[in-house]
Amino acid sequence: MSAFSANGSPAARTCLGAVSAAARPPSAAIAVSSPSGLGTAPLDASAAAVSAAALPKLVSTHPVVALPAPDASVAASVPVSAPAPSAPSAAMSATPARRRPLPLQHLAGGVAGGVTSTLLLHPLDLIKIRFAVEDAGGKGRAPRYSGVANAVTTITSSEGIRGLYRGVTPNLLGAGSSWGLYFMFYSSLKSWMQSGDSSRDLGAARHMLVASEAGVLTLALTNPISVVRTRLCLQTSLDAALPESKRFSGMFDALRKTYRAEGARGLYRGFVPGVWGVSHGALQFMAYEELKSRYNRHQHRAVDHALSTAEYLQFAALSKLFAACVTYPYQVVRARLQDHRTSYTGSMDVIQRIVRREGPRGLYRGLTPYLLHVTPNTGEHGQHKH
Repeated sequence: MSAFSANGSPAARTCLGAVSAAARPPSAAIAVSSPSGLGTAPLDASAAAVSAAALPKLVSTHPVVALPAPDASVAASVPVSAPAPSAPSAAMSATPARRRPLPLQHLAGGVAGGVTSTLLLHPLDLIKIRFAVEDAGGKGRAPRYSGVANAVTTITSSEGIRGLYRGVTPNLLGAGSSWGLYFMFYSSLKSWMQSGDSSRDLGAARHMLVASEAGVLTLALTNPISVVRTRLCLQTSLDAALPESKRFSGMFDALRKTYRAEGARGLYRGFVPGVWGVSHGALQFMAYEELKSRYNRHQHRAVDHALSTAEYLQFAALSKLFAACVTYPYQVVRARLQDHRTSYTGSMDVIQRIVRREGPRGLYRGLTPYLLHVTPNTGEHGQHKH
């Protein structure tokens, strides 16, 4: 839908001017200054020619009449001008701006990608969560596994294939909304910082700032879903001895019971380490943007030059693995805070217990299934960033 009416648009005015110019007679026009000095009155050139032809006859017929010689200043004040060509309209001459994707397009792309990958890879996410809450030196009720393969066989033998998909509903909702909101916030904030110029290089610090802001906004909206997902993934047959308030039949039942038993604070367990986790997305996006910018500059191209499929897959994988290895301990701390079967006073209490009982290695429990889980997603997430 045009923002202007047909008669009011610059292009329409230009066309109307061209038509009126074409309708004029080919003779030149003489512009005579008006007495007030506010404008000029055009005289037809044919009338001026007739007056000039009659002048000698008038002089010969009436010799007593002497016409003064035309003053040079007067002649100079009577300019003869041809119709000036109409200037091209700004709307027609201006180079059309590049159409940027709408934030809602990023939202839809993030949701679709997050849902697809989560549905396929949920069993690895479940195993990662169960590994993360294993307390090697404590008295936790969590089952123990010797590895990823052993976890798969143990879960399927005791709970069936359905056991590998415990918590899949909040995981689908959380992953879809998280990536969708993240990409929407990230693209909107990045475009705002670039003032709409996608070729403007923000640098590492601003990329970090944009990614961090997008991550915190997303976390604030999705943390309750994360709590429910963790608690449903940790449910096993060993939970039969737990009180009714800690046994859940589904996502909405878990939300209701958690809120009744712990209040809004219970739905935001793990929020603080989640804020730490914002650095994961920030580091990932910063690393990706820096790799992309440096590579394009090395190739003597614009920083926003589109990468090939192989290039963005490589950069997305490297940035994801880099961020995962640096920030993974926050996921262990967050999972243990959200575990409904144990109690901690805070993030530092979790860290101290882990280091004391399991050593620093305990902060990386579940890293293997996590890397197996995130690696297939790097190409997809790189596509959204790309």
